[in-house]
Amino acid sequence: MESILTYGFMQRALIAGIFISLACAILGIFLVLRRDAMLGHGLSHITFGGVALGLFLEVKPLLVALLVAIFCSIAIQRLRERISLYEDTAIGIFSSTGMALGIILVTISGKFNVDLFSYLFGSILAIEKFEVWIAISLAIIVLIVVSLFYQELLYQTFDLESARTAGINNRFLDGLLAVLISVTVVIGMKIVGILLVAALLVIPAAGGLQLAKTFRQAVIISSVISAISVITGLFMAYYWDLPAAGVTVILAFLIFIVLASWRILKTKFF
Repeated sequence: MESILTYGFMQRALIAGIFISLACAILGIFLVLRRDAMLGHGLSHITFGGVALGLFLEVKPLLVALLVAIFCSIAIQRLRERISLYEDTAIGIFSSTGMALGIILVTISGKFNVDLFSYLFGSILAIEKFEVWIAISLAIIVLIVVSLFYQELLYQTFDLESARTAGINNRFLDGLLAVLISVTVVIGMKIVGILLVAALLVIPAAGGLQLAKTFRQAVIISSVISAISVITGLFMAYYWDLPAAGVTVILAFLIFIVLASWRILKTKFF
């Protein structure tokens, strides 16, 4: 194990993976409790279209994907408010359109399949030092923003109508959370890939809620689950020559199954 940790690529992967997983875990708790878990999944599909558009136009794909994700996440919120459209319906509309756009652009160009593949499935073992700093910065920003608006976000998450009555700006908080999730999805896709970053937003949070008795406990437990999945997944991927992103998500899923089973057994027999 010591020899593995001396490799620069493994050090970078571990550090970046841990910080990305923490950002996903913190935001994921809010998504799951708000029953907006599909937003992360939908944005991953939307971001696919953004990346394809960036590659097609030969401009920065991450920048294009970020702009597209932020625009669509805010548009989803506005559609829900303006035309009484259920959020999962709005997510379905934008995510399917984003995926369709990506497929069309891939077909038209036919020359950037390899690049697009790396965005789909990630390349955590091949990230550069500056990407590590981006991951660290993302986690710090998420932590600071959530800490600053913690009470308001908590109030809104559990009682939307009372929060509105109390004068809390729900539209601002929804937009803020949507932007944070968009940025996390776009940056996270470089670590675990577009198709799998949504899993880190949902599975660890769902697992943490199986054990937690308070909101703070849920955040801590989900963060631990997410970090353990990433760390263990990287080592297993290295030793068994498997895709790190896939192993990470499977491990998170298995942890969730164990915790959910324990909760069922505890409720039934204890």
